[in-house]
Amino acid sequence: MLKLGLLSGSIFAVLSVILGAFGAHALKDQLTAYSTSVYEKAVLYQMFHALGILLVTVISKNMETLNLDASIWCFILGIIFFSGSLYILAVTEIKWLGMITPIGGMLFIVGWVLVIFKSLNL
Repeated sequence: MLKLGLLSGSIFAVLSVILGAFGAHALKDQLTAYSTSVYEKAVLYQMFHALGILLVTVISKNMETLNLDASIWCFILGIIFFSGSLYILAVTEIKWLGMITPIGGMLFIVGWVLVIFKSLNL
């Protein structure tokens, strides 16, 4: 899980920077104010959870009795569902994609709650 966590966290972080720059420069004239807000939210949550993946991975490695693999998977899938759906929604304005976004949000919440419960059981 160490390799997956480090790679996925790093890849999502660098993609967040790339997509943020792309949105700010290449898409600035194509997106409405609402779509820009949606796109920026996707970038923000992707970066937070990319860093979360890296943090949880390092904690898991240093505290081998604390298995946080499920949290890492929740964050990975959360980024895909939450940020992924928001990127597509912002660019295409396909409104039904907004129904997918809460799945990612719930995965983020579950991931953090798992960290809390696992930490309480140390």
